[in-house]
Amino acid sequence: MPKSTTRARTDVGRYVNDALRDRYFAACDAVYAMGAPALEETDVETGFGTTHVYRYGPADPAAASRTPVVLVHGAGSCSAMWYPNTAALGADRPVYALDTPGDPGRSVQREPIHRPERAAQWLDEALAGLGLDRVHLVGSSYGGWLALNQAHLRPGRLASVTLLDPGGLEKVGLRFFVWIFASLFATFAPKALRPRLAAWLEQPVLVVPELRAMIRAGVRAYRIRRPAPLPLTEDELRTIRTPVHLVLGKRSLLVHPRRQAERVPRLIPGACAEIVADTGHGPQIDHAEQVNTRILSFMGSVDRPAAKPFTGPGARTPGAPRSR
Repeated sequence: MPKSTTRARTDVGRYVNDALRDRYFAACDAVYAMGAPALEETDVETGFGTTHVYRYGPADPAAASRTPVVLVHGAGSCSAMWYPNTAALGADRPVYALDTPGDPGRSVQREPIHRPERAAQWLDEALAGLGLDRVHLVGSSYGGWLALNQAHLRPGRLASVTLLDPGGLEKVGLRFFVWIFASLFATFAPKALRPRLAAWLEQPVLVVPELRAMIRAGVRAYRIRRPAPLPLTEDELRTIRTPVHLVLGKRSLLVHPRRQAERVPRLIPGACAEIVADTGHGPQIDHAEQVNTRILSFMGSVDRPAAKPFTGPGARTPGAPRSR
């Protein structure tokens, strides 16, 4: 019998093999177990593949009727990364955490989504498949680019967008890639050194065994096949009319926090920005309680149009940024 000439696509993410995939899933499940239990898991079919979704939510019927939250994770991860946030957010309103096709997770990618128009179409189809007409979209890192891109190209379903140290604002620089590789190598350091390295690198993964195991398993198991997204231009940012909440780590290496905390509210009407002290690229992990409170406060201000604008501690509209 002749050998198959079918080759794996080079523009679609894939697992190396089933055994490594299953080990990664087991590591992910250990991280999920640290957060709120999901009420349901479901698969949504889109033109780009199958999107796996975890649903969380409150027991209170009044809270269950509020505008839901949709969480979009960062590159190289899956929705397990939201374990510090699902309990607090899910106690206030319905929460949907998506595994992005093209990243390790339980979604199955069949077509690439790295181009802005295709990314926006994928997310719009996923929300439509879930029956969601109005959502608060929350994105971290690469998920922040997806959320920002959605607000630019397909904002129709968006009540608001919260960007957690997001991509899409600056070209990804060498310093960020150096940090990523240094953090990965640090996962192999002796246990006694990890707390010191975690503090130096602003990398909580190193001191949470379940996170460390998940990241290492994902790097071995999955091959991401997409370029880094280009940042939105200033003209593109000016088109956004969705309420935007920008949360930056003071020591972020993905963006220049003070620059973006001034720039984004100046370009996007009504946007607010805040800088979280004592953290780098993961404010929602390092300062989960604080960031959860701020996200819920912002979404509440959007849901109550007659309420005062979101001007709590740390929030900034156009002008000089403020750290907290």
